[in-house]
Amino acid sequence: MSKKGLLYKYPQNLPITAKTPLFTLGEGDTPLVRAPLLEKVVGCQELYFKLEGCNPTGSFKDRGMVMAIAKAKEAGSKVVMCASTGNTSASAAAYASSQGLETIILIPEGKIALGKMAQAIMHGAKIVSIDGNFDQALNMVRQLTSRYPVTLVNSLNPYRIEGQKTGAFEIIEVLGDAPDFLFIPVGNAGNITAYWKGFTEYHKLGKATHTPKMMGFQAAGAAPIVLGKPVEKPETIATAIRIGNPASWQKATAARDESGGLIDMVTDDEILEAYHMLASMAGLFVEPASAAPLAGLLKLARNGHSFAGNRIVCIATGNGLKDPDNAVKSAPMITKLPADLSAIEEALRLG
Repeated sequence: MSKKGLLYKYPQNLPITAKTPLFTLGEGDTPLVRAPLLEKVVGCQELYFKLEGCNPTGSFKDRGMVMAIAKAKEAGSKVVMCASTGNTSASAAAYASSQGLETIILIPEGKIALGKMAQAIMHGAKIVSIDGNFDQALNMVRQLTSRYPVTLVNSLNPYRIEGQKTGAFEIIEVLGDAPDFLFIPVGNAGNITAYWKGFTEYHKLGKATHTPKMMGFQAAGAAPIVLGKPVEKPETIATAIRIGNPASWQKATAARDESGGLIDMVTDDEILEAYHMLASMAGLFVEPASAAPLAGLLKLARNGHSFAGNRIVCIATGNGLKDPDNAVKSAPMITKLPADLSAIEEALRLG
Protein backbone atom coordinates (compact mmCIF):
# COMPACT_ATOMS: atom_id res chain seq x y z
CA MET A 1 0.00 0.00 0.00
CA SER A 2 1.52 3.31 -1.09
CA LYS A 3 1.98 6.17 1.33
CA LYS A 4 -0.54 8.93 0.63
CA GLY A 5 1.14 12.00 2.09
CA LEU A 6 -0.17 14.96 4.07
CA LEU A 7 -2.37 16.60 1.43
CA TYR A 8 -4.32 13.36 1.13
CA LYS A 9 -4.36 12.56 4.85
CA TYR A 10 -5.53 15.93 6.22
CA PRO A 11 -7.64 17.65 3.53
CA GLN A 12 -10.13 18.90 6.13
CA ASN A 13 -7.39 20.45 8.28
CA LEU A 14 -5.41 22.16 5.53
CA PRO A 15 -6.21 25.07 3.15
CA ILE A 16 -6.96 22.76 0.25
CA THR A 17 -9.48 23.72 -2.44
CA ALA A 18 -10.85 21.89 -5.46
CA LYS A 19 -8.10 23.56 -7.50
CA THR A 20 -5.20 22.58 -5.25
CA PRO A 21 -2.99 19.98 -6.97
CA LEU A 22 -2.56 16.96 -4.71
CA PHE A 23 0.81 15.22 -4.75
CA THR A 24 3.34 13.72 -2.36
CA LEU A 25 6.95 12.67 -2.09
CA GLY A 26 6.07 10.57 0.95
CA GLU A 27 6.23 13.24 3.66
CA GLY A 28 4.66 12.88 7.10
CA ASP A 29 3.82 9.85 9.25
CA THR A 30 7.31 9.99 10.78
CA PRO A 31 8.23 7.68 13.68
CA LEU A 32 7.75 8.62 17.32
CA VAL A 33 10.51 6.69 19.09
CA ARG A 34 10.71 6.14 22.84
CA ALA A 35 14.12 6.47 24.55
CA PRO A 36 14.06 4.52 27.85
CA LEU A 37 17.74 5.03 28.71
CA LEU A 38 17.41 8.79 28.37
CA GLU A 39 14.20 8.71 30.43
CA LYS A 40 16.32 7.56 33.37
CA VAL A 41 18.81 10.37 32.84
CA VAL A 42 16.10 13.03 32.62
CA GLY A 43 13.87 11.55 35.31
CA CYS A 44 10.63 11.62 33.32
CA GLN A 45 7.95 8.97 32.86
CA GLU A 46 8.07 8.84 29.05
CA LEU A 47 10.44 10.47 26.55
CA TYR A 48 9.88 10.32 22.81
CA PHE A 49 11.66 11.71 19.77
CA LYS A 50 9.71 12.64 16.64
CA LEU A 51 12.05 11.65 13.81
CA GLU A 52 11.47 14.32 11.18
CA GLY A 53 14.68 13.26 9.51
CA CYS A 54 12.62 10.41 8.05
CA ASN A 55 10.87 12.81 5.69
CA PRO A 56 11.86 12.58 1.99
CA THR A 57 14.61 15.24 2.03
CA GLY A 58 15.64 14.40 5.59
CA SER A 59 14.03 17.23 7.56
CA PHE A 60 10.76 18.63 8.92
CA LYS A 61 10.70 21.23 6.12
CA ASP A 62 8.95 18.76 3.81
CA ARG A 63 5.70 19.02 5.81
CA GLY A 64 5.34 22.68 5.03
CA MET A 65 6.92 22.61 1.61
CA VAL A 66 4.41 20.19 0.08
CA MET A 67 1.64 22.61 1.07
CA ALA A 68 3.56 25.71 -0.07
CA ILE A 69 4.46 24.24 -3.47
CA ALA A 70 0.92 22.94 -4.03
CA LYS A 71 -0.50 26.42 -3.40
CA ALA A 72 2.20 28.05 -5.53
CA LYS A 73 1.28 25.78 -8.42
CA GLU A 74 -2.42 26.41 -7.81
CA ALA A 75 -1.73 30.16 -8.11
CA GLY A 76 0.07 29.65 -11.43
CA SER A 77 3.57 30.34 -10.13
CA LYS A 78 6.49 29.12 -12.23
CA VAL A 79 9.33 30.03 -9.88
CA VAL A 80 9.80 29.74 -6.11
CA MET A 81 12.51 31.33 -4.00
CA CYS A 82 13.92 31.00 -0.50
CA ALA A 83 16.80 31.95 1.75
CA SER A 84 18.28 28.97 3.49
CA THR A 85 20.83 27.60 5.92
CA GLY A 86 20.30 24.25 4.20
CA ASN A 87 17.17 22.25 4.93
CA THR A 88 14.73 24.69 3.33
CA SER A 89 16.77 24.76 0.13
CA ALA A 90 16.83 20.97 -0.11
CA SER A 91 13.10 20.68 0.48
CA ALA A 92 12.09 23.56 -1.79
CA ALA A 93 14.22 22.24 -4.66
CA ALA A 94 12.89 18.68 -4.32
CA TYR A 95 9.20 19.58 -4.13
CA ALA A 96 9.37 22.30 -6.77
CA SER A 97 11.26 20.10 -9.25
CA SER A 98 8.69 17.34 -8.82
CA GLN A 99 6.00 19.79 -9.98
CA GLY A 100 8.00 21.36 -12.81
CA LEU A 101 8.74 24.61 -10.99
CA GLU A 102 12.08 26.42 -10.91
CA THR A 103 13.81 27.06 -7.57
CA ILE A 104 16.10 29.98 -6.71
CA ILE A 105 18.01 29.82 -3.44
CA LEU A 106 20.04 32.45 -1.60
CA ILE A 107 22.49 31.01 0.90
CA PRO A 108 25.00 32.62 3.28
CA GLU A 109 28.55 31.94 2.05
CA GLY A 110 30.25 29.14 3.98
CA LYS A 111 27.35 28.76 6.40
CA ILE A 112 25.56 25.76 4.90
CA ALA A 113 26.26 22.08 5.56
CA LEU A 114 27.50 20.31 2.43
CA GLY A 115 24.99 17.48 2.83
CA LYS A 116 22.17 19.97 2.38
CA MET A 117 23.87 21.88 -0.43
CA ALA A 118 24.30 18.63 -2.36
CA GLN A 119 20.56 18.01 -2.28
CA ALA A 120 19.68 21.44 -3.68
CA ILE A 121 22.28 21.03 -6.42
CA MET A 122 20.98 17.61 -7.43
CA HIS A 123 17.39 18.85 -7.62
CA GLY A 124 18.45 21.53 -10.11
CA ALA A 125 18.10 24.67 -8.02
CA LYS A 126 19.65 27.95 -9.10
CA ILE A 127 21.90 28.79 -6.13
CA VAL A 128 23.28 32.22 -5.25
CA SER A 129 25.77 32.46 -2.39
CA ILE A 130 25.98 35.88 -0.71
CA ASP A 131 28.72 37.40 1.41
CA GLY A 132 26.40 37.77 4.40
CA ASN A 133 24.26 35.87 6.87
CA PHE A 134 20.87 34.16 6.66
CA ASP A 135 18.96 37.20 7.84
CA GLN A 136 20.42 39.32 5.06
CA ALA A 137 19.62 36.61 2.53
CA LEU A 138 16.00 36.43 3.73
CA ASN A 139 15.64 40.20 3.53
CA MET A 140 16.79 40.10 -0.10
CA VAL A 141 14.41 37.26 -0.90
CA ARG A 142 11.50 39.21 0.60
CA GLN A 143 12.35 42.21 -1.57
CA LEU A 144 12.81 40.19 -4.76
CA THR A 145 9.60 38.19 -4.35
CA SER A 146 7.67 41.43 -3.78
CA ARG A 147 8.97 42.86 -7.07
CA TYR A 148 8.73 39.84 -9.35
CA PRO A 149 6.24 36.99 -10.00
CA VAL A 150 8.16 34.61 -7.76
CA THR A 151 6.69 32.78 -4.74
CA LEU A 152 8.50 33.03 -1.41
CA VAL A 153 8.61 29.62 0.30
CA ASN A 154 10.37 30.44 3.57
CA SER A 155 8.28 30.03 6.73
CA LEU A 156 6.92 33.56 6.20
CA ASN A 157 4.70 31.77 3.69
CA PRO A 158 1.60 30.86 5.76
CA TYR A 159 1.13 27.61 3.87
CA ARG A 160 4.44 26.37 5.27
CA ILE A 161 3.08 26.74 8.80
CA GLU A 162 -0.13 24.97 7.80
CA GLY A 163 1.76 21.93 6.56
CA GLN A 164 4.15 21.82 9.49
CA LYS A 165 1.34 21.81 12.07
CA THR A 166 0.52 18.23 11.00
CA GLY A 167 3.45 17.02 13.11
CA ALA A 168 1.40 17.89 16.19
CA PHE A 169 -1.58 15.98 14.76
CA GLU A 170 0.53 12.85 14.38
CA ILE A 171 1.92 13.05 17.92
CA ILE A 172 -1.60 13.19 19.36
CA GLU A 173 -2.77 10.35 17.12
CA VAL A 174 0.09 8.08 18.23
CA LEU A 175 0.03 8.92 21.95
CA GLY A 176 -3.76 9.23 22.23
CA ASP A 177 -3.34 12.72 23.70
CA ALA A 178 -0.94 15.64 23.71
CA PRO A 179 2.31 15.27 25.69
CA ASP A 180 2.93 17.36 28.79
CA PHE A 181 5.93 19.07 27.21
CA LEU A 182 7.07 19.62 23.62
CA PHE A 183 10.80 20.42 23.29
CA ILE A 184 11.82 21.91 19.95
CA PRO A 185 14.76 23.75 18.33
CA VAL A 186 14.17 27.42 17.52
CA GLY A 187 15.87 29.07 14.56
CA ASN A 188 13.59 31.06 12.28
CA ALA A 189 10.82 30.07 14.74
CA GLY A 190 8.31 28.79 12.20
CA ASN A 191 8.24 25.25 13.58
CA ILE A 192 7.39 26.12 17.20
CA THR A 193 4.67 28.35 15.76
CA ALA A 194 3.35 25.52 13.60
CA TYR A 195 3.35 22.86 16.32
CA TRP A 196 1.48 25.16 18.70
CA LYS A 197 -1.10 25.79 15.97
CA GLY A 198 -1.51 22.05 15.43
CA PHE A 199 -1.90 21.26 19.11
CA THR A 200 -4.45 24.00 19.70
CA GLU A 201 -6.47 22.97 16.63
CA TYR A 202 -6.65 19.31 17.66
CA HIS A 203 -7.51 20.34 21.23
CA LYS A 204 -10.42 22.45 19.96
CA LEU A 205 -11.60 19.48 17.88
CA GLY A 206 -11.66 17.35 21.03
CA LYS A 207 -8.83 15.08 19.91
CA ALA A 208 -6.66 16.01 22.92
CA THR A 209 -7.59 16.77 26.52
CA HIS A 210 -4.93 19.47 26.88
CA THR A 211 -2.10 21.25 25.07
CA PRO A 212 1.60 20.86 25.92
CA LYS A 213 3.97 23.43 27.32
CA MET A 214 6.10 24.57 24.38
CA MET A 215 9.80 24.48 25.30
CA GLY A 216 11.92 26.11 22.60
CA PHE A 217 15.71 26.20 22.57
CA GLN A 218 18.04 28.46 20.63
CA ALA A 219 21.81 28.13 20.38
CA ALA A 220 23.61 30.52 22.73
CA GLY A 221 25.44 32.15 19.81
CA ALA A 222 22.17 32.71 17.96
CA ALA A 223 19.61 33.46 20.66
CA PRO A 224 17.82 36.69 19.71
CA ILE A 225 14.51 35.73 21.34
CA VAL A 226 16.24 34.90 24.63
CA LEU A 227 18.34 38.08 24.51
CA GLY A 228 15.41 40.21 23.40
CA LYS A 229 17.22 41.72 20.42
CA PRO A 230 18.52 40.60 17.00
CA VAL A 231 21.98 39.04 16.84
CA GLU A 232 23.96 40.65 14.02
CA LYS A 233 26.51 37.86 13.61
CA PRO A 234 24.94 34.59 14.83
CA GLU A 235 27.38 31.73 15.36
CA THR A 236 26.74 28.12 16.35
CA ILE A 237 27.74 24.62 15.33
CA ALA A 238 24.01 23.99 14.77
CA THR A 239 23.76 25.53 11.30
CA ALA A 240 20.01 24.94 10.98
CA ILE A 241 19.31 27.39 13.82
CA ARG A 242 22.08 29.91 13.08
CA ILE A 243 19.61 32.75 12.66
CA GLY A 244 19.87 36.17 14.28
CA ASN A 245 16.47 37.70 13.55
CA PRO A 246 13.70 35.05 13.31
CA ALA A 247 10.88 35.71 10.85
CA SER A 248 8.30 34.17 13.21
CA TRP A 249 9.64 35.85 16.37
CA GLN A 250 6.32 37.24 17.64
CA LYS A 251 4.36 34.07 16.89
CA ALA A 252 6.98 31.99 18.69
CA THR A 253 6.79 34.11 21.83
CA ALA A 254 3.00 33.90 21.63
CA ALA A 255 3.25 30.07 21.51
CA ARG A 256 5.58 30.18 24.50
CA ASP A 257 3.32 32.48 26.53
CA GLU A 258 -0.01 30.88 25.61
CA SER A 259 1.28 27.40 26.42
CA GLY A 260 2.99 28.35 29.67
CA GLY A 261 6.33 27.20 28.27
CA LEU A 262 9.67 28.89 27.71
CA ILE A 263 12.29 29.77 25.10
CA ASP A 264 15.82 29.42 26.44
CA MET A 265 19.29 28.81 25.04
CA VAL A 266 21.93 26.08 25.15
CA THR A 267 25.63 26.29 24.40
CA ASP A 268 27.37 24.49 21.56
CA ASP A 269 29.02 22.23 24.13
CA GLU A 270 25.61 21.31 25.55
CA ILE A 271 24.31 20.68 22.03
CA LEU A 272 27.26 18.41 21.20
CA GLU A 273 26.83 16.47 24.44
CA ALA A 274 23.16 15.83 23.62
CA TYR A 275 24.09 15.05 19.99
CA HIS A 276 26.36 12.22 21.18
CA MET A 277 23.93 11.02 23.86
CA LEU A 278 21.16 10.67 21.28
CA ALA A 279 23.43 8.50 19.15
CA SER A 280 24.94 6.42 21.94
CA MET A 281 21.90 6.04 24.24
CA ALA A 282 18.94 6.17 21.87
CA GLY A 283 20.36 4.99 18.55
CA LEU A 284 19.38 8.27 16.89
CA PHE A 285 21.75 10.14 14.58
CA VAL A 286 20.46 13.67 14.11
CA GLU A 287 21.89 16.94 12.87
CA PRO A 288 23.24 19.20 15.66
CA ALA A 289 20.21 21.53 15.74
CA SER A 290 18.01 18.51 16.48
CA ALA A 291 20.00 17.89 19.65
CA ALA A 292 19.10 21.31 21.06
CA PRO A 293 15.78 20.07 22.56
CA LEU A 294 17.50 17.28 24.50
CA ALA A 295 20.26 19.70 25.52
CA GLY A 296 17.58 22.01 26.89
CA LEU A 297 15.80 19.18 28.67
CA LEU A 298 19.05 18.02 30.29
CA LYS A 299 19.87 21.60 31.31
CA LEU A 300 16.51 22.02 33.05
CA ALA A 301 16.70 18.62 34.74
CA ARG A 302 20.22 19.35 36.04
CA ASN A 303 19.05 22.72 37.35
CA GLY A 304 16.46 21.01 39.54
CA HIS A 305 13.35 21.01 37.34
CA SER A 306 11.44 17.78 38.06
CA PHE A 307 9.82 15.97 35.13
CA ALA A 308 8.62 13.05 37.26
CA GLY A 309 5.38 11.62 35.90
CA ASN A 310 5.60 13.68 32.71
CA ARG A 311 5.34 12.61 29.09
CA ILE A 312 7.78 14.54 26.91
CA VAL A 313 8.26 14.72 23.15
CA CYS A 314 11.37 16.22 21.51
CA ILE A 315 11.33 17.14 17.84
CA ALA A 316 14.37 15.76 15.99
CA THR A 317 14.11 18.12 13.03
CA GLY A 318 16.77 16.72 10.70
CA ASN A 319 18.80 13.62 9.86
CA GLY A 320 22.43 13.37 11.01
CA LEU A 321 23.61 12.71 7.46
CA LYS A 322 22.65 16.30 6.67
CA ASP A 323 25.78 17.44 8.47
CA PRO A 324 28.24 14.52 8.66
CA ASP A 325 31.30 16.76 9.04
CA ASN A 326 30.39 17.59 12.63
CA ALA A 327 30.05 13.91 13.48
CA VAL A 328 33.51 13.17 12.13
CA LYS A 329 35.12 16.24 13.75
CA SER A 330 33.73 15.49 17.19
CA ALA A 331 34.32 11.72 17.11
CA PRO A 332 37.16 9.87 18.88
CA MET A 333 40.12 8.93 16.72
CA ILE A 334 39.79 5.71 14.73
CA THR A 335 42.28 3.07 15.85
CA LYS A 336 44.60 2.06 13.00
CA LEU A 337 46.16 -1.40 13.14
CA PRO A 338 47.95 -3.77 10.77
CA ALA A 339 45.96 -6.54 9.11
CA ASP A 340 47.00 -8.92 11.87
CA LEU A 341 44.45 -10.85 13.96
CA SER A 342 46.57 -11.01 17.13
CA ALA A 343 47.18 -7.25 17.04
CA ILE A 344 43.45 -6.61 16.74
CA GLU A 345 42.67 -9.06 19.56
CA GLU A 346 45.20 -7.37 21.81
CA ALA A 347 43.92 -3.86 21.01
CA LEU A 348 40.26 -4.76 21.51
CA ARG A 349 40.84 -6.87 24.64
CA LEU A 350 37.93 -9.13 23.81
CA GLY A 351 38.99 -11.89 26.17
